[in-house]
This record gives sequence, C-alpha cells and structure tokens, in this order.
Amino acid sequence: MRAEKTGVTIPYPNTQPVPAIAAVTPPSGAARPRVTFLGTGYLGATYAICYAELGYEVLGYDVDADKIARLNGGEVPIHEPGLDELLRRNLAAGRLRFSTDIAETADFGDVHFICVGTPQRADGMGADLSYVEASVTSLAQHLTRKALIVGKSTVPVGTAEWVEQLVGKHTPADLGVEVAWSPEFLQEGFAVDDVLRPNRIVVGVKSEWANGMLYAAHKGVFDLAATEDREVPLVVTDFATAELVKVAANAFLATKISFINAMAEVCEAAGGDVTQLARSIGYDPRIGNRFLQAGLGFGGACLPKDIRAFQARAQELGAGEALRFLHEVDLINQRRRTRVVQLAADLLGRRSGPAGPDLSGTRIAVLGATFKPNTDDVRDAPALAVAALLGKAGADVHVFDPQGMENARRTVPELTYEACMNDAVRGADLVCVLTEWAEFRNADPVALGELVNGRKVVDGRNCLDSTLWTQAGWTYRGMGRP
Repeated sequence: MRAEKTGVTIPYPNTQPVPAIAAVTPPSGAARPRVTFLGTGYLGATYAICYAELGYEVLGYDVDADKIARLNGGEVPIHEPGLDELLRRNLAAGRLRFSTDIAETADFGDVHFICVGTPQRADGMGADLSYVEASVTSLAQHLTRKALIVGKSTVPVGTAEWVEQLVGKHTPADLGVEVAWSPEFLQEGFAVDDVLRPNRIVVGVKSEWANGMLYAAHKGVFDLAATEDREVPLVVTDFATAELVKVAANAFLATKISFINAMAEVCEAAGGDVTQLARSIGYDPRIGNRFLQAGLGFGGACLPKDIRAFQARAQELGAGEALRFLHEVDLINQRRRTRVVQLAADLLGRRSGPAGPDLSGTRIAVLGATFKPNTDDVRDAPALAVAALLGKAGADVHVFDPQGMENARRTVPELTYEACMNDAVRGADLVCVLTEWAEFRNADPVALGELVNGRKVVDGRNCLDSTLWTQAGWTYRGMGRP
C-alpha cells in the first residue's frame, strides 16, 4: 500500500491489501508522540539528536551522569560526522534534553526506545541482556500512564516476548503498556543519514494501537522523504521476524566479507589478485561489489558479537546446524589479523617459530586503530588487535589514528601513540596501514619514504595505490595480492 502523503510502501507479511494506519492520540496529549531513548551510547545518542532534528520532543536517559552532563553541555561523547552541530542546534531549540532521572523519563514519554548495549556474555557466545532488563524494569516501575516500549537494541530472537513479561510484572495491567520492536540499521560514520534517511523501517507489533504509535513516531522520517521525493519502505511484522532482521543482515554481511577474505587466502596460494577477482565478480548484479573489499576483516561493536550471539540462540532453539557456517565465517575473520603479522615478519626477514615470529629490535608504524574510518570506535577493531599482536611479538609499535587515539590508549596502553602520521612513521622499519582513513589512502609515499628507516609497507585494507608506492621505492604487500 502507498500512503500518498508520505510516499511510504507498506508490505505486510501476508501480502494482502491492508487499511491505512489509523491515527492515534499520544497518551501525553501532545500533538505528536514525545519520545525517549534509554541509553545514550552510540545508538541512543544518535537517535535522540536526530529525532529532535525531525521536530520531535526528545528526552535521552542514561545512568552515566558524566555522559549526560556532556550531552546537555553540547558535547557528543562519540565521533560521528555532523552530530555535534545537530546536538547544539536542538538543545538551543528546546526540543532536546538529557536526564539521569528515570521517573522524569517515564513521565515524559509516549514512546520509549530501548537503546542499551547487548555485549557478548563473559561466559559464552550469547548476548548479555542485563542492560535491557535493567532499563525496562526501571522504566516500567515508574510508568503512570499508557505507553509504548520499543526495543531497538540488537537482541536474540524471543527477547521481545520476555520484555513483555517484564513489563507485565512491573506495571499495573490497567495502564495498558505495550511492547514493540524496531531494529536499528546504523552504519558508523554514516549514522546521521541512516536515521534521517533510512533505507527501510521494520516494526514488530501486536496491536493496531502500537502500529499507529510507531507510525506516528516515524512520521518525521516519512515526511522528510516526501519532501525529498524518496520512498522509505515500512515492513510491519511480528516480534520474531523484527528481531531476526538485524542479526540476519549482519550475518549476511559478515559472510560476504569473510567470503572475499577466504578468496584472498586462495589468491595468495595460487598467485592471483583478489582485488581484480572481487571487481570481476562484483559486476554480477546478483553479487554486487559492496562488502567485497578483502583485507583485515570486520570488527566493531556489532558484527563479531552479533554472529556469535546468533549462533548461540539458534543452538538454544534447536536450529544450531543451520548456522554452523557462521563459525567458519568467524574463524576466517580472525585469521586475517594473524596474516598481517606473518606479512610483517616476512618483510622484516624474521622467521616464525611455533610461538610466532620474533620482531624484537624492530620499529613498526601502525596507521589506524579504529575498526573503520570516520569513527572513534575501537571495539573489537582489527587494526588495534594487530597492533597489540605486533607488540606482543616484540616490536616497538607506534600508532596513529585521526580520531581513535584516546580510546585506543585506554584499550591497549602498552603501545606508543603518536600525535600525527609523520611522527608514527619516523624511523620505522615497516609501516602497516590498517584502517582506510582518507589521510592514509592519500598519503604521499615519496614524502613518507624520507622519514622511515625502511621502505616496507603492509596494506591491510588494500586501500593504497600499489603502483604509486612501488614507484616511490617501497616494498608493498597487500592482502591477497601478488
């Protein structure tokens, strides 16, 4: 169905024609739903700021008083292009504020989005849902009127039903508090556009009221799309499907990345060039060229822990065999990190023994610490993991990253961190480019060659112009390249 005013296509699971989504009145009596975001980390802070930009009255909640003070002071505690300006503009406009008061949060909102972390459990591969439980329970105990609690965190399938039970346990039945699920699809470095201009919205609901409230809570997105002559697909489905969408998407992307990295291993053995292989197969529209960049593999706060949690949950459901391939996806990804260490040892003329290579007495520059460019996120970052492995092998490692230095220093304090790229490479026997920041991709190999002790480079992201670097006198090694 196409809603004429919004340009929204609404496919339902049964593919039958459906009536227009009924308008609902927010329980607060406001003209449009007042929204809260519980958890102001990467996910919640980005959504809160962007929804204020869309014109909603927004309250962000967190138990971290320092983080809330920084946000209320106009400082975004993460690096995300464009977010600082939006924060300051919407604080000044009075549409946005942040609080550590859960009672205030419960009283303010009509739609409460749960945006807390779901890290990997310390005792296994499954997701730790303790933050979800704490936020939902705390919120539910302070609700005094009907509201909609919407999960946005990435969770194992079945979590929404469990959240419903928590809400039922901690709220009076006559309040009629309901639960829904709407997964997020943010890409770090592009998150502002992903919120304001999403490629789809998925909602799992059980009632027309919940559907109407969520539609109203997203209407700003649809209205913006209409003004820009775009369409935003809206998928209205059940709880389980809504929960599975995000983890299934992440599993697919992780598989595609590990596939091309497996091809890189074959190319290295056979003498092929994985960059040309990827380009050739990417022209097939059934395959496409996105996520076919061979290199260090994936990292960050989502893909690694999500594919492990997906496997763990499938095992609990008796469907573990269906996701056995994700174990190999994970193994391929981890092997890419040790492959860089092997390439470094080869370039430095160091043989590897049973415990790996001995790199003592060498100085190595590592360019990149974040898991991808345009972020300061070093969680499960392959670049930082490789830097730590090189240091463990005895090398004197000097790291530079345009945005991730402080986070990297807190995570791996034993490495040396430099203020700029030139300082990192000065006197180096080997340079390893491990995050594809534009500053590194566009670096002048001739100028850098004047600073190093040895013109040897490992291109861990296949992001450099190998011909240019070779012509400048560098010995170049890429991932899966001859």
